[in-house]
Amino acid sequence: MNHDIEKKLLDKISDLQKLKATVIAWKSEGKKIVFTNGVFDLLHIGHITYLAKAAELGEKLIIGLNSDNSVRRIKGEGRPINDENSRAALLAALFFVDAIVLFGEDTPLNLITELLPDVLVKGADYAVENIVGGKEVIANGGDVKTIDFVEGYSSTSIIQKIRNQVS
Repeated sequence: MNHDIEKKLLDKISDLQKLKATVIAWKSEGKKIVFTNGVFDLLHIGHITYLAKAAELGEKLIIGLNSDNSVRRIKGEGRPINDENSRAALLAALFFVDAIVLFGEDTPLNLITELLPDVLVKGADYAVENIVGGKEVIANGGDVKTIDFVEGYSSTSIIQKIRNQVS
């Protein structure tokens, strides 16, 4: 991989302490910070559409990415298909993604309370009042939004389709 491209990708992948400082700088510039999270195991058009719509809600998009151990606890053995470094690099390659931060917990509550984004986004399969971190974002003057999924796309269904064709 081209060294300049690799550096640009790696610059988007951050730890929480470094990202907190970046968020403070962005906010001081008046930037509206959007946060979403997920596994993003097999990146597909549903993910791209969802993330692009999330990015449109502000000037800076941060993705909280479940670590491999977190994914295994949530999705079961055999997941993730792609490791956390590969998933983070793919997300970092998207021009509308500004930062990726890994988290090992089952929910991103700690990230959300530390970063306090202006907008918290999840898929429309969540009720706003049940979105982890929503109360904290609203209490800080932010908004919680949901975005409709692209029908028929999920990593789980893609994995199942591949398994069915192999067996």
